[in-house]
Amino acid sequence: MPAVIYQQPKSAMQSGKAKTDTWVLEFERSEALRADPLMGWAGSGDTQAQVRLNFPTKDAAKAYAE
Repeated sequence: MPAVIYQQPKSAMQSGKAKTDTWVLEFERSEALRADPLMGWAGSGDTQAQVRLNFPTKDAAKAYAE
């Protein structure tokens, strides 16, 4: 399953570099979102898209992904 590894970006609301030293691993969607006809909510059966893992280093994230 394809995954994306990136460094946490700095928030526009902060001037410091706190919480920007972590690396994030997110899985790509395997199926498109579909709209519920009654409520109009967007839904999917893909639960991997909800997973977001944080790692202290890029190498740790790559090792987990492999």
